[in-house]
Amino acid sequence: MSDQIKFIVDSLNKEPFKKNYNLITFDSLGPMQLLQVLNDVLAEIDPKQDVDIREEMPEQTAKRMLNLLGILKYKPPGNATDMSTFRQGLVIGSKPVIYPVLHWLLQRSNELKKRAYLARFLIKLEVPSEFLQDETVADTNKQYEELMEAFKTLHKECEQLKTSGFSTAEIRRDINAMEEEKDQLMKRVERLKKRVETVQNHQRMLKIARQLRVEKEREEFLAQQKQEQKNQLFHAVQRLQRVQNQLKSMRHAAADAKPESLMKRLEEEIKFNSYMVTEKFPKELESKKKELHFLQKVVTEPAMGHSDLLELKSKVNEINTEINQLIEKKMMRNEPIEGKLSLYRQQASIISRKKEAKAEELQETKEKLASLEREVSVKTNQTREFDGTEVLKGDEFKRYVSKLRSKSTVFKKKHQIIAEFKAEFGLLQRTEELLKQRQETIQHQLRTIEEKKGVSGYSYTQEELERVSALKSEVDEMKGRTLDDMSEMVKKLNSLVSEKKSALAPVIKELRQLRQKCQELTQECDEKKAQYDSCAAGLESNRSKLEQEVRGLREECLQEESRYHYTNCVIKNLEVQLRRATDEMKAYVSSDQQEKRRAIREQYTKNITEQENLGKKLREKQKAVRESHGPNMKQAKMWRDLEQLMECKKQCFLKQQSQTCIGQRTLLGTSISCFEETLV
Repeated sequence: MSDQIKFIVDSLNKEPFKKNYNLITFDSLGPMQLLQVLNDVLAEIDPKQDVDIREEMPEQTAKRMLNLLGILKYKPPGNATDMSTFRQGLVIGSKPVIYPVLHWLLQRSNELKKRAYLARFLIKLEVPSEFLQDETVADTNKQYEELMEAFKTLHKECEQLKTSGFSTAEIRRDINAMEEEKDQLMKRVERLKKRVETVQNHQRMLKIARQLRVEKEREEFLAQQKQEQKNQLFHAVQRLQRVQNQLKSMRHAAADAKPESLMKRLEEEIKFNSYMVTEKFPKELESKKKELHFLQKVVTEPAMGHSDLLELKSKVNEINTEINQLIEKKMMRNEPIEGKLSLYRQQASIISRKKEAKAEELQETKEKLASLEREVSVKTNQTREFDGTEVLKGDEFKRYVSKLRSKSTVFKKKHQIIAEFKAEFGLLQRTEELLKQRQETIQHQLRTIEEKKGVSGYSYTQEELERVSALKSEVDEMKGRTLDDMSEMVKKLNSLVSEKKSALAPVIKELRQLRQKCQELTQECDEKKAQYDSCAAGLESNRSKLEQEVRGLREECLQEESRYHYTNCVIKNLEVQLRRATDEMKAYVSSDQQEKRRAIREQYTKNITEQENLGKKLREKQKAVRESHGPNMKQAKMWRDLEQLMECKKQCFLKQQSQTCIGQRTLLGTSISCFEETLV
């Protein structure tokens, strides 16, 4: 704890706080001053927190600080059940609560500044679903989410640029180098253009090369798009499997769920909410109002001195004595009705306290569940930002790995087949080019021969006629085949329908008989169920009566037992007090000095005399110290002057050792000795 306070004090004395604290002054700070120091540290992290807490209600201050600490993800030491104590300590300015918070904030102030800055833009506003039904609200919310995502990307780029280490000089050097490379490339392009201009059909070849490059780029883009679509398909299949598993689990849970259990759960929630609204919250509000009224009353009253406090203490003691007397009178009366009522009151108060404690625990668990759900959603969003997909777990990851292995083997086989096909395709393409060249030469020769003979275009018209006749024959064959297929299909369908009818006839007869049996059994079941319900209602009424009787007898037994134990405890306390009183009287009345000394009165008188003697001795010692204070201070001053003189003598001796002569040294020594004699 001391190291923690030292670190806090050192950090507060530095920039930007400059508090000028030491350990004693910091430890002597009051609750309001401690809260102001904590608020100053929070204001350094988030400038919105720069508020004077004297001008703010304590509840608002605690709520504001708790909200910021929750954004900064501060986890108080201890379990989740200590959250209420942490809140109370933060409201009242308790040192064991505020010191760890200050230590945590000052240790990581730069990191927390960044987190507080990002929280202003990245904490999503939860809009209720009923408001999202409006189109304008939905569009605004969508635009808000898009802006949030854009801010995330811009902030990441900014952080990457900050951490990349590039400076303006380096960027300028890079620009100059790129400009030089550009000039070199331009020169190379000009040289290549001059070389290409001598080649025949260079424009056509350049155009073909440009088209080839465009097609290659398009091919790469399509391959990348194909890979992205494959990945999207794979992720969609995985998401579908997860959703199917969730659907199965929900169906399994819904199969076990019954309307009675759902109604019970809803009734419990309604009871809890009604208890919170009708009992707990009004009590808390009333207590807060009373506390506020009391504090306002205290603030309006003038400042109290020591005499006022003594008067109040005396009044409190008088009231306590009156209360004790009234309790003794009540116990002496020993009224049975009041005893029973007190037992009932005690039990009711215990039950109410337990109920309040359980309600607080339930509220805290709900808050913790909500915070955990928010953390889970934040973590899932972060994983989606980093990878774009959800994290696989357990069996899903194993299945994913096995699928990857099988797909990798299939991929290798397909890749090998594709390589073989590519090689074969290259050969076929080359042969095709050769055949086309031969065909072009033959066609050219054929055209020249036709022109010489005077029948140009004869071969072309003959080819067209052959092609048209071939197409007509193919169409006729297709028509004949389709008619034959349709007739066969009709025959097959008719045969299937007749077979299904003949197969379903006995099943339909059995189904009719089974329907009759089902109707008879349902009637019998309804009758038996009515008999069972009537019998169960009678037994239930008898059981409830017996339970009420047993409950009443148990309560009476518990009351009698508690009353018996209470009376036994009272008797034992009275016996102990009576024994102590008789022993004191015996010791005080007896003639034996040793027994008198054992008495409490004698011991107190002895202690008083000893303390009085000690006070006299201390007063005499104080008087002697006061008398000798002046001469002692004068003597101490003379010793300090002598020490300064000797230091001056030493410095002069060291400076003038190499320059002064023996006569000067003796003269200095005699002068100093004379001065010392005068001082003495």
